[in-house]
Amino acid sequence: MKVEPRYPLRTKLVAGLAVAGLLLASPFGLGFAQVPKTQIYDVKTRTWIPYDSSKARRYYAANGQVPEAFRRQMVTFRTAEKPGTIIIDGNQHFLYLVKGGGQAIRYGIGVGRDGFGWAGIVRVGRIAEWPTWTPPAEMVARDPNAVKFAGGMPGGPDNPLGARALYLYEGDQDTIYRIHGTPEPWSIGLNVSSGCIRMNNDDIVDLASQIQVGAKVIVLMQGASLYKGV
Repeated sequence: MKVEPRYPLRTKLVAGLAVAGLLLASPFGLGFAQVPKTQIYDVKTRTWIPYDSSKARRYYAANGQVPEAFRRQMVTFRTAEKPGTIIIDGNQHFLYLVKGGGQAIRYGIGVGRDGFGWAGIVRVGRIAEWPTWTPPAEMVARDPNAVKFAGGMPGGPDNPLGARALYLYEGDQDTIYRIHGTPEPWSIGLNVSSGCIRMNNDDIVDLASQIQVGAKVIVLMQGASLYKGV
């Protein structure tokens, strides 16, 4: 699989230094790993600088959108996967929707923070519009803010799943992972989630309108073992 992305001059994205992945057992055969940090190029200083949550918030507040590299765009993308396949490059914070003819739509994404990155081959088992968010028991146990929503949070603009959610399945079993929207669009390009893939709401609506239940999803992550291989 060969990728030839077109990066804008001012916001070229690179993965940080390679890190050793901590592989954990999973009931779904998925490998887990730490995720390299995001960097963007500062044309004033001609250096690569960390793009963390504080910088992301300031950039979004000043520009009303994320850096250009993370905005939806058509790119050259050569792969043997058929059109309609979703390929996620967690290290670079990009999701590709294969369109055929050597092209794909590239979207910016937010991915799992350290210890929550994962890799595998799954499928879209369900698509929901303005979905209810029900935090898993593990999240409720570790996050006091999730306790009040243990019974489910109705869909809406403040819901963590945003405007759409693609529920990822391994076989017939829900993996608990999602590709979903977010009420925090500034967080695209960061390692912020508990393993789910987040997109801004306009992008997840666009993606959901172009794929079908059953679509293949390939998640790549540095340092993680691949389920079934790619």
